[in-house]
Amino acid sequence: MQFPVRAITLDLDDTIWPIAPAIVRAEQALGDWLHRHAPRTAARWPLEARQQLRQQVDRDRPELAHDMTAQRHWMLERMFEQSGDDVALAQPAYDAYFAARCEVEHYGDSLDALQRLAARVPLAALSNGNACLRTIGLMHLFRFQLGAREHGAAKPDAGIFHAACRQLDCHPSQVLHVGDDTRTDVLGAHRAGLRTCWINRPDESGTVRRWPHTEIRPDLEFPTLAALADWLDAVHPQESLSA
Repeated sequence: MQFPVRAITLDLDDTIWPIAPAIVRAEQALGDWLHRHAPRTAARWPLEARQQLRQQVDRDRPELAHDMTAQRHWMLERMFEQSGDDVALAQPAYDAYFAARCEVEHYGDSLDALQRLAARVPLAALSNGNACLRTIGLMHLFRFQLGAREHGAAKPDAGIFHAACRQLDCHPSQVLHVGDDTRTDVLGAHRAGLRTCWINRPDESGTVRRWPHTEIRPDLEFPTLAALADWLDAVHPQESLSA
């Protein structure tokens, strides 16, 4: 399939790096911090209890659904308050968690593919998560990063896609959105008028997911970002597509 591509918006978690190892690392860092600085809270809130509290956030504070930073702060404040510790510890505890959350391990193809893509068209990060590209060290490859927290609504809301297109000074039909999530990335971007690319990475056994929807299909489907960069080179061989 061929169509014009003047810019690319990219999801982050499970598109450029796997999110699960980063969350495991972050929870471990938080647990270690609590044991050192707030042992009463650490004893009352082991990992399983923190996971249950995370589910409570979804039930009790739906207005925070788009803001993972606020969700985590709410959790930490409840934890310290109910344990009899100083609620002011929530910020340094969050800092410990977030530093580890940004220690991501990229998929093997990601860095080279991002460099190839960024050399061809402007890239923008468009994520429901709260990873920081500056902390991770990738911001130099992106024009900007727009998160659900900053925008005020999460994908698949059309507004966040349109806001990114405005910053890129492109019509939505000229922008390709790339992501792993069938609903928030592909369906959301399609309904907002963008072109779509589903990154469908095989699992550890080599199995790939089947496309679950019948009414809409992605414009492109690749197992890696490297395959997307190959497609861009083959279909649009000119030196730059952003002019």
